[in-house]
Amino acid sequence: MGWKERLQKVVGINSYTLNKKGVDAVGEVFCEWMKPMGHKIVRYSRELIGDHLLFVSPKSCKREKILLLGHMDTVFSPGVFEEWGEDEEWVYGPGVCDMKGGIIVALEALSNIKATFGKIEDIDLLLVSDEETGSDDSRALTTELAKDYDLCFVFEAAGKNMEVVTGRKGIGTFEIAIEGVAAHAGTSYSKGVDANLEAAMKMQRLVAMTDLERGSTVNVGRIEGGIGANTISPGAKLLLELRYANHKEKKRLLEGLDKIVSTSFINGTKSMLGGSIQRDVMEPNEKQKIVIEKMEKISGQEILFETRGGVSDANIVSSAGVVTIDGLGPYGDGDHTPKERALKRSFDERIKLMTKVFTHHQKEEL
Repeated sequence: MGWKERLQKVVGINSYTLNKKGVDAVGEVFCEWMKPMGHKIVRYSRELIGDHLLFVSPKSCKREKILLLGHMDTVFSPGVFEEWGEDEEWVYGPGVCDMKGGIIVALEALSNIKATFGKIEDIDLLLVSDEETGSDDSRALTTELAKDYDLCFVFEAAGKNMEVVTGRKGIGTFEIAIEGVAAHAGTSYSKGVDANLEAAMKMQRLVAMTDLERGSTVNVGRIEGGIGANTISPGAKLLLELRYANHKEKKRLLEGLDKIVSTSFINGTKSMLGGSIQRDVMEPNEKQKIVIEKMEKISGQEILFETRGGVSDANIVSSAGVVTIDGLGPYGDGDHTPKERALKRSFDERIKLMTKVFTHHQKEEL
């Protein structure tokens, strides 16, 4: 069975994050394909979402320990977008690039190593089930497991020119709840304390923290407040997102957020802050460059790299102190839309690259 046949099989199973039955069905297919590799299967059972799966290879004492990382879940609920298609250049379907296609790249490369050496050592595979909803459940598991590895390859989609990813912004989601005092807007205007006005003033200051040159953005994505046109608003809420490119900017944004929340621009209002950093920043570093240079030498090809504003589970592993290279899946676009597609030739390119890297690793340290 080739990469395309494998991919078509798993793409045909709906694995929307909250569709536990579907995600687990995809997991069982990957378990079936991984059994011949000689890995031990460790299942982290979950009640409401799909089980997380860790495939553990035999360990030696002579080379680096590598973790391969992917997610089985996709974004569309059952019946919304489940079609498979292809033409001369592209394959189409949910997950072809994000990121069932990436897992297939890893699987094919591992299959090649098994065929060459008869065994695989020191390369494990972790498949989580909730990345598309923020990895709220798997984050702690991934963080803990990452401590056992020297290097992590993440198989999210490659860039347009087959770039790998060395940096991803950090992201935090927060809610500010504002309490005011209701009053009749006609007869008792001065007795009211306007939570909506407080929210508007806070929003302006929040958005003003955006600094595109530093790679930082603040977006207030949802505003709620008030009762009606004839009532001074007794309550309001702001839902916002922070993204930042480095830890210095993270500190600036969080300190600014705290100051804005603790300041009452309208006397008598009270504000409460909820939320947290969802995934911390993945900053490019010299250790990544060394790995990429070794991969170039092993493969005999130039490997381009880039940073991205979007996040992935690479953020989590990188934050745990592990040297992490992302974007090792196929190239595709239209992810999170019914137009998701992946370039056929990019599968062959990535499988060839990772086969060479794994082959070198099995012979000696990467």
